[in-house]
Parts: sequence; C-alpha cells; structure tokens
Amino acid sequence: MASISLFLDDVLRENKPEVIDLPQNEHVLEANELVNDSVQHAVPKQNVTVASNVRELLECPVCLNAMYPPIHQCSNGHTLCSGCKPRVQDKCPTCRHELGNIRCLALEKLAASLDLPCKYQGFGCMGVYPYYSKLKHESQCSFRPYNCPYAGSECSVIGDIPSLVAHLKDDHKVDMHNGSTFNHRYVKSNPHEVENATWMLTVFSCYGQYFCLHFEAFQLGMAPVYIAFLRFMGDDTEAKNYSYSLEVGTNGRKMVWQGVPRSIRDSHRKVRDTYDGLILQRRMALFFSGGDRKELKLRVTGRIWKEQ
Repeated sequence: MASISLFLDDVLRENKPEVIDLPQNEHVLEANELVNDSVQHAVPKQNVTVASNVRELLECPVCLNAMYPPIHQCSNGHTLCSGCKPRVQDKCPTCRHELGNIRCLALEKLAASLDLPCKYQGFGCMGVYPYYSKLKHESQCSFRPYNCPYAGSECSVIGDIPSLVAHLKDDHKVDMHNGSTFNHRYVKSNPHEVENATWMLTVFSCYGQYFCLHFEAFQLGMAPVYIAFLRFMGDDTEAKNYSYSLEVGTNGRKMVWQGVPRSIRDSHRKVRDTYDGLILQRRMALFFSGGDRKELKLRVTGRIWKEQ
C-alpha cells in the first residue's frame, strides 16, 4: 500500500485537479452531482495523453470500465466500482476479503484531475474530456455504435452503419433492395393461430442511406393486430430529414399511413409499443388480403422521400 500511495502522490502533483475538488465530507456523492454546467459543455481537448498505468488504476477489475465515485476498496487496497459491488456479493474479486464500506478517496481525487479519451475512439471519436463529463459525452457521442436492427432474434452485434449492413446481409440473410418505392406481400397460412410473429426484415438503400422495413403481429390489449413501420439506419437528427408512407388496399378501399422513420437507436419493440406505424386489426388485415379471408396475404406498398 505504501508504494501505491507514493505513486498516487506523484501523479497528483503532476495532474492538479482542474475540474472539481474532492468533497471534504465522506458522504457518497454520485458523479452527476459533481458536474457543473461548465464541465458538461466542455470543449474536447486534442492531443492530451493519459499514461496507461494511470488509466489501469481506474479500471474496475470486474466490468473493466472506468470507475467513478464512490470507488470501493477492500482492506488489502483492491478497488472496485460501485456498480459491481453488489454483483460480487460484497466480496473482493481479487482476494475474496469482505469489502465493507471503505472508500478509496485517493483514487477518487486522482479521477477528478484527469482528461480521458472517449471510449468510442476506435469508432472515430477523437475527443478528450474531463473525467466527470466523459460519461455524459459518451451517452450522446455521435460515434457510439448502433445495435443490430434485426428483429427476428436478440442479436448482440454492434457496429457502425456499413458494418451492420454487411452483417444483416451476410449473417441474417435479409432482403436487400435499392430504390425508394416498394411493394411487399406478407403471407401467413394460419393467422388465427399466431399471436406474436415477426416477418423477415427488408433493408432499402436510397438517398445514400439505409432503411429497415418491419412487419410484426402482436397483441394490442386483447386484440390481435399487425404493424408495419420503417426505421432509419442512423441518428434521429438525420432520420427527421425523411418521410415515408405505407398503404394497403383492395376492392377500391385503402388505408394509408404517413410518418417519419424512427432511428435504429430506438429498438423495434419501442417503436412497436408506441404504435408508430401502420396498424391493422387482424380482421381488417384479412379483409385487405382478399379471397376467403382465411389466410393472410397482405400487400403493403410504400415509398420513402427526402424532405426539402
């Protein structure tokens, strides 16, 4: 512990806190309580290098993320972030001693003095931020990766848009189309036996962007319904530059939906559960299917356009 203390003293002399001072009392303060407005809107500082051994000191041994106050330690000096403490059942993951409620105030003060690169540096973000505003930046960073938009299963793949498009094509074998208009037919031979179902995702390439067309069956209260909606492969600010329409019809009757595609930052469940799309009750969907109305043979047409 003496060598660690001497090392921290040397680091602290070279990295005087510029953002905040450590509180004098020992009450637990969450990171967001220590951030003032000037820090939240800090301008990224370029070409600032933090020694890797200092960053390793602030790395939680369980989740491997940077630790933020309160930082806990065992009686032997091993540290742990507050988020992982309940996960290890109050036992130090390094030596298995009881953790108790010991705070590592030296590391907390060290953290206050640092500027760190965004964790999405590998995706292109070159910003460096004060330690306590780093979390806020990362939650909004435009370079943060997207989750795979495939709705047929829980896919854990993340990445930028080009890599996700390749992943959807190669791994999920989704339908890929070029153009801003479409005419799709969704078929189910036993619609009365299916309460929840997801049809194959379709990806459209137009205007230099990618869009995902979803079609699902689910329960709205006690009523079985179908929903069709479009998601934009990009951020919400870009999605608002586009609009789309969906239409079903037969025998001189039709229903039309018009809206703005949702970003894939929103999960397909979130879009579905906010009813942001063309919704048809099962009986209406079978009516638009034509024939004896016992099979779902629903044709959905639509188009995508860019707002001026």
